Amino acid sequence: MDFNLIVDNLLFPPVLFFFLGMIASFCKSDLKIPDPLPKLFSLYLLLAIGFHGGVELRKTGINQEVVLAMSMAVVMSLVVPVYTFFILKMKLAVYNAAAIAATYGSVSAVTFITAVTFLQNMGLEPGGYMVAGLAIMESPAIVVGILLARIFASDNNKKEKGSAENEEHAFSWSAVFHEALLNGSVLLISGSLIIGLVTGEDGWDILKPFTKDIFKGMLSFFLLDMGLLAAKKIGDLKSVGFFLPPFAILVPVVNACMGIVLARFIGLKPENALMFSVLCASASYIAVPAAMRLSLPDANPSLYVPMALAITFPFNITIGIPLYYYLISQANVFIPVLWK
Repeated sequence: MDFNLIVDNLLFPPVLFFFLGMIASFCKSDLKIPDPLPKLFSLYLLLAIGFHGGVELRKTGINQEVVLAMSMAVVMSLVVPVYTFFILKMKLAVYNAAAIAATYGSVSAVTFITAVTFLQNMGLEPGGYMVAGLAIMESPAIVVGILLARIFASDNNKKEKGSAENEEHAFSWSAVFHEALLNGSVLLISGSLIIGLVTGEDGWDILKPFTKDIFKGMLSFFLLDMGLLAAKKIGDLKSVGFFLPPFAILVPVVNACMGIVLARFIGLKPENALMFSVLCASASYIAVPAAMRLSLPDANPSLYVPMALAITFPFNITIGIPLYYYLISQANVFIPVLWK
């Protein structure tokens, strides 16, 4: 493996700002990003990457590659929460297993954005349709996780809240689907994608100073805040033993390898294969926790939030992305292409 890829990625300024945030938190510095700004940074990144993806998608159009890639994205978002749930259920209660499975079946927009900048630093530009994959993969895992919990939960897994009938009555599938399909991140990135698709190059020229020129600066601020938050959350995993931290690293690698094989079979270019594998490998720490608090309140957020945010996210943006790119280069040698 070319370790220069890892070194270059670790020395990428936004990634270094992530580590600066972690160091500041570990040292108990008073450095912090004022509360309204992290949300603004998040909204900006979703808008910028969604809009750029729509512009690029207009260039390429909807073709067989796009359809195949989006189909595989849906498949992975359904398969990952199912197989991880049954692994987790051997060690954890049903609700916790379902929430963590949904977390790893969904995606991280910031990991995706970091992978885009990784490719751009190498002079590569992923297809705009991969942004659609980001939007598509965020919600199905939430629904699958809830279904698994509802199917496999037994009475002794449930917190006492009254009769089963009252609990069933309180549970609202309409609220779940609303949260899964219309939560802010999905709506913003999907809407930005459509706006970029409609306006094309003319729209890009208008917004370029906003959506491109300051992009990496905003990403640096956001990752600084993520470093501060990740360092605080990592302490929550001290009480869970040895099982979950390795899971938070090994499962993303396995999912990435599955994505790489699928990408190779359908003939994706290396840059698009990387984006697809990153989507498969990432874990949600924004959309899924919001949905789980609503629909699976018995699941412990001190498990699934720090796993995704304090372990999987740092691993992916430092070592994972260059590792997956290296594996893709090897897959191009050893795995045949089924479609070109």
